[in-house]
This record gives sequence, structure tokens and C-alpha cells, in this order.
Amino acid sequence: MKIVLTGSIGNIGKPLTQTLIQNGHTVTVISSNAERKPAIEALGAQAAIGIMQDASFLTRTFQGADIVYLMETMDAAGGDLSDKEVDFMDVIDQIGHNYKQAVSHSGVKKIIHLSSIGAHMDKDNGILRFHHNVEHILKQLPADVSVKTLRPVGFYTNMFSFVSTIKNQGAIISNYGGDQKEPWVSPLDIAAVIAEEIELPFEGRTVRYIASDEVSPNEIAAVFGKAIGKPDLQWKVIPDEQLLNSWLSIGFNPRIAQGFIEMQASQRDGRLYEDYYCNQPVLGKVKLAEFAENFATVYFQED
Repeated sequence: MKIVLTGSIGNIGKPLTQTLIQNGHTVTVISSNAERKPAIEALGAQAAIGIMQDASFLTRTFQGADIVYLMETMDAAGGDLSDKEVDFMDVIDQIGHNYKQAVSHSGVKKIIHLSSIGAHMDKDNGILRFHHNVEHILKQLPADVSVKTLRPVGFYTNMFSFVSTIKNQGAIISNYGGDQKEPWVSPLDIAAVIAEEIELPFEGRTVRYIASDEVSPNEIAAVFGKAIGKPDLQWKVIPDEQLLNSWLSIGFNPRIAQGFIEMQASQRDGRLYEDYYCNQPVLGKVKLAEFAENFATVYFQED
């Protein structure tokens, strides 16, 4: 089959591209970075260089595809999280509309959309609201377009943000914590599920959650502490306002900072996971203990 992938060849895109090529598919990878073209072609895929904000480019690239894989990220919106001039939510909403237009105009009938945990919520999900918005936009596609919505939980790789606080403050610090287990996922398991879904029948609109392990904040601290030689490492909980002020003090975009606080508050009270536990998936292969080895490598590399 001819498959078009958005998201370039990052933590998900690279192993996904490799698997699809191995399975005999013809793969086109969209990237906004022309410097990625040689690396994409080295995997055996074709490179399409352009931006998600260009609906005409997307339409041309999607034409002739059997399946298109769609994803949206903060990075795709441009700027970094300290850029106060970028309205990340509005930019990503526009990317969602561009996806809808490109799918409609190109004639593609099979879509896999990588959304997120929390996308079932229209409020109280903070920074994850843009995933809810894009899901809603894609639901407006004609009924003959099949859409598989995949909702991964929190990425293990997001935990690399803990490195600086461990080094600077001697602890993992957040506005939630404790012994309540929550799900986390490896990008490798996400790529595996996408590749699996590509081979399965497409019928209407479906939703599937993706997770690798379920562990509590205190368990994370213990596992990471062992991995980096700090067996007494603690996960400390501070009030929302204190965490927000600390992020603002280092230059975070205020709307993004508030969005993360709200998202983590919904983790704290469990709202974020309500639909996940109603539709709990089989857990993937990569467990926290395995990721902890990668975490330790990054931790010591940044010394």
C-alpha cells in the first residue's frame, strides 16, 4: 500500500517508517525540515518537504495514498514554549482544518489519527485541548472516510524534563504525585500499534488507547533514583500556583504554562483517565524499568 506519514522521523516516525518499509509498503514521510530528506530516504521512504500550515501541499502529497497517518504536535505549531507571540492552540486548530481539507480534496478514504489521552474532554484537559479540537474537526469528514483515532497516554520521553529539577533541586517536582498508578507509553509501542492498525480493516470511526505500563509517581521516583544512583530520590508535590510561578519565571508562554497546570490537575483528580479506564488497552512491551536505562543515559550525558 501507499502510505503517507506526517510527523517526520522522530521517536515515533522513524521506527514506524522502518516497520512499514519492512512490511513492503511504499512510504512517503512529510517533514518541514529539508535537512531530514537524506535520512528519510536512507530508510527507504520518499520525502515530502513542506509544512502542515500549507493545505495545498498536504493535498498534493496525500493524492494517491491508500492510508494517511495524521498527527499534530506543539512543535508543528512553530516557535518554542517560551514564545509568547505564538498562539499554539489556534495554529494547531488550523492544521486540523488543513488535514480535513487535504483529505477531502485528495480522495483519501483511510485515516489514522494520533490524538491523545484527554481528547475525550472538551474542558479541564489543559494543553491537551487541541487534540480534542482536531478530533472534532476530523469527525466532520464525509462518512465514507474511515478514521482510526489512537490515543496514547503520557510519553515516557516527557520525563526527560525531570532531569533538570533532579539536578537543580534534588527531586522530581510537580503539582500531583503519590501512590495512585497512571499509564505511560513508549513511542516504540505507539509505532507498533500504528503499524498493526494499518494492516487491520478500516470500518467507520474507532478509538483505541495505547499504553506501555501503569505506575505511580512514587514508583517512578524509586525506579529513576535506582537507575541514576540516587536511591532516596523523591517525587515532591507543590501547589498549582507555586509550580505555575516557577514556569513563568523561566519564560514559559503563560497560556501554555497554565495549560500544563490544568492538565496535571486533571491527572491528580483522575478525570484525565476516566475514559481510558473505560476502554483500557492491553499494555505494550516497553516497561518503565527499560525506559529508566534511557533516562539514566540522558541524565549522565547532561552532566
